[in-house]
Amino acid sequence: MKLFITGISTDVGKTVASAIITQALEADYWKPIQAGDLENSDTIKVKAFVSNEKSVFHDNSYALLTPASPHLAAALDGITIDIKKITEPETDNHLVIEGAGGIFVPLNDEDTIIDLIKPDYKVIVISRHYLGSINHTLLTIEALKTRGIAVAGIIFSGDENQATESIILKKTAVKFIGRIEQEPYFDQNVINEYADLFREKLLEL
Repeated sequence: MKLFITGISTDVGKTVASAIITQALEADYWKPIQAGDLENSDTIKVKAFVSNEKSVFHDNSYALLTPASPHLAAALDGITIDIKKITEPETDNHLVIEGAGGIFVPLNDEDTIIDLIKPDYKVIVISRHYLGSINHTLLTIEALKTRGIAVAGIIFSGDENQATESIILKKTAVKFIGRIEQEPYFDQNVINEYADLFREKLLEL
């Protein structure tokens, strides 16, 4: 199973969710494009959160120096991102693929994150509660469906907001995997607790 993790915006909890899913499935992890923070990249963060010994952490296809939209970060590095050079790692294991920002974050003048999603990927959307998040969540799911990309599930991030969650689930009919609460901190133990909670629903995708 190949799970593509995307968010409704940046800083909505994709990396924590990716760590939980990776731990739950003892999956491999791959972030195709990392922009900035290379000394504490998302791959490094997920690796620190994951405690099983089976997961393999694959190298970024592009590791860019500037914390910015990938198309700008690449330009500042003097390169252009070529999605044909973004090669999925070979593995016999489950694979968790973490996107960057939302699905229309530009990679170059033509391609965006959504163009990295292959037909055999199962997409999980991470939605975090904030004013406007209902609109952003519905737009994300609608855009994926318009491209013929099925959304396998949704994870809510942050304290429960029943009004927000219920209307999103009603309007989209997307499978609810779980909620990641506004925890005071995340470490291997907390990640493992969520992995145990989410595992059964993830395996049903």
